[in-house]
Amino acid sequence: MAEHYSSFERGGRRWLWQRLTAVFLIGVLAFHFLLLHFANHAANITFAGTQARMSQISYFATMWLFLVTATFHGVNGVYNALVNQGIDGTQKNAVKWVLIVAGLLLIAQGTRVALAMNGFL
Repeated sequence: MAEHYSSFERGGRRWLWQRLTAVFLIGVLAFHFLLLHFANHAANITFAGTQARMSQISYFATMWLFLVTATFHGVNGVYNALVNQGIDGTQKNAVKWVLIVAGLLLIAQGTRVALAMNGFL
């Protein structure tokens, strides 16, 4: 019988943060679908309208938090899936740092685009 291993320690911080970010992402995705797919139809979404929404601090903050949360959730999920597959030692450390750097670059680029969208850059 194969040994079952999980990188998440039940009750641990990584386990908790994975669940909390999932709840936040579900809420923001629901907001996104309601606003941009039901309240406004795709044909009515324009670049100018997106810029106008991004100029509102509450919308900007929500979208930026979505970017950071989705990045963390994805990077943490990929890392833990790989750990569950059995990587360890140097491989585990290398994967961890590659994912951290990739996540930080994604957040930096997303922040840059978001700031440009509302005219701050």
